[in-house]
Amino acid sequence: MASEPRDLSDIRRDIDGIDRQLLDLLCRRLDCSLEVADYKAARGLPVLNQQREDEILTRVRQEAPHGYGEAAALVFAAAMDVSRGLQHRRMAAGQALRQQIRLAQNRLLPPSQARVVCAGRPGAYAHEAALRMFPGAPLPHFVHAFSDVFSAVEKGEADYGVIPVENSSAGSVNEVYDLILAHRFTIAAAAEIPIHHCLLGIPGTRLSNITAVYSHHQALEQCADYIKAHHLEPRQYSNTAAAAEMVSLAADPTIAAVASKTAADLYKLDILDDNIQTVYDNSTRFIAISSQLTIPQDADKISLIFTLPHVTGSLYRVLARFAMEGLNLTKIESRPQRSGGFEYIFYLDFVGSLQNPATVDLLCALSEEMPVFSFLGNYRELDIRRS
Repeated sequence: MASEPRDLSDIRRDIDGIDRQLLDLLCRRLDCSLEVADYKAARGLPVLNQQREDEILTRVRQEAPHGYGEAAALVFAAAMDVSRGLQHRRMAAGQALRQQIRLAQNRLLPPSQARVVCAGRPGAYAHEAALRMFPGAPLPHFVHAFSDVFSAVEKGEADYGVIPVENSSAGSVNEVYDLILAHRFTIAAAAEIPIHHCLLGIPGTRLSNITAVYSHHQALEQCADYIKAHHLEPRQYSNTAAAAEMVSLAADPTIAAVASKTAADLYKLDILDDNIQTVYDNSTRFIAISSQLTIPQDADKISLIFTLPHVTGSLYRVLARFAMEGLNLTKIESRPQRSGGFEYIFYLDFVGSLQNPATVDLLCALSEEMPVFSFLGNYRELDIRRS
C-alpha cells in the first residue's frame, strides 16, 4: 500500500532548508571565483576557460542521480556564467570597448549642421523620420538605394543616414540588416513613425480606372489585403515617394502609387483612398547611422552584433545574462554570416543605458567572450506615435 504523501508545508520546510545550504555554498563558490580572477589577472590569463567549463558540465551530467543530469548541468552553467561575469568585472575586462565608450561624443551634431542622407525622394517616410530626429536640419540629400545611404556615410558625404529597419506589420527590412552587418556603423538615433499609406493617382482619375499600383515592396506588402481586394497588380519600385513622382510624371490614369499624404501634396496627386494598410496602427522604426559613436545622456536603447561560440545552449546562456541584469530585450535578429557554412550572426536591441556600470560590465564581458562582437551604439529612440 502506497504511503500517504507528506504535507505540503513539510516539503516546503525541507526545500527552504536546502535553499539556505545552497545559498551558502553558491556564495562560497563565487568567493572562490573572485580569487580565481585575481590569480588570472596577475598572470595575464583570460577569464573564459572553455575546456574547464566543459569538463565540469560533463562531470555533473554523469554524476547527477535520478536522471537529473541535464537539469543539474543547466543550473551549474548558470552559476559559471555568473562567476565569469564577476571575474570580468573584477579584472575590468573589455578595455578596448571601455575606451571606445569613453571617447564617444555625448550629443548629436546641432541640426543646423547635420548633413543627412535618405533613400528615395522628398516626401518619403524616411524624410519624415529625418525631420523628427534632426528638427531644423537642412533638406536631406536623397539617394537611390539603401546601399547608397551607407556609401554616402562611409565617404564622409553625410553625417547621418536615415534608414528603415523594421515595420510593425511586415517585419524586418532584411536588406538593411545585411548592410548594418557589413558596415558596422554606429546608431546615433532612432524613431518609430506611424505609417498611413494612401493610394495616389493623377488628378481626375478614379479608383475604378486603376489597374496597377507601384511602391516599395514593403509598402506593397503592408497594403496587400487592399491591393488584392481591389484586383490591382502590385509592381515594385525603389521607394514610396519615388513611385509617387513616377506616377505624376507618367500622367497615366490607370496606374497609382502607395505613398504618404505628404507625397501627394509634393507631386500634385489625388488621394484616391487613404489608410489602406492592412494593420491600421502601422508603424516603421527608422535609425540614423553614423561613422562616429555618439552616446547622449538620455540614451535609452542599445544595439549589438555578435556571433556565438559553438557550445550547446550558447544562445540561451547569453540571453540569460541580460535577464540576470534585469535588461529588457526588444529585438533579436539572426542573419547568415556568409562564411560558407550554416553559421549566423545576431543583431540584438535592448532597453538600457551605459550610465549603468553593470550594463557596461556585461557588454565588456561579452566583447571578450564572443567570437565576433560589435557595439553599435547607445542612443535615444523617439516614439512619434505617442508624441
